[in-house]
Amino acid sequence: MKTKPHKKIYAKDLNIDLLSGKESEIFKWFLVCLLFGKPIQQEVAQRTYFEFVEQKLVTPQKITNAGWDKLVQVLDAGHYVRFDFSTADKLLDVCKMLLEKYGTLAKLYKVSENKQELINHLQEFKGVGPKTVEIFLRDMHTIWPKAK
Repeated sequence: MKTKPHKKIYAKDLNIDLLSGKESEIFKWFLVCLLFGKPIQQEVAQRTYFEFVEQKLVTPQKITNAGWDKLVQVLDAGHYVRFDFSTADKLLDVCKMLLEKYGTLAKLYKVSENKQELINHLQEFKGVGPKTVEIFLRDMHTIWPKAK
């Protein structure tokens, strides 16, 4: 029995306005990509993202401040239960490193001289692999020329 392929989810499908160029919108898309980067159903990842939005946990600082227990609670509310603990760890690690090393995703982009360097910088984050980067850059090329 063949499984039908999933429709690709884009930032605009989740009401994320990347064309605004705002860091807040870019980070929301990055958060989505972190959630979609796990082998989990699209619907679950999408529902979980909206739980983060509802809880107003859509900046690296707010995610870091929320702490592990709160993140697990939000992940569980989205039914992201199989990977809740590891994803809470990953989100905290990624957000802390982003804040400490770059400050913003826009600064990470600025220090990247080309697409390969951009990919390398993104993959420095714990648990961010080629699939997560591919999903993220697929939409980012509209505002980040080096992502093409």
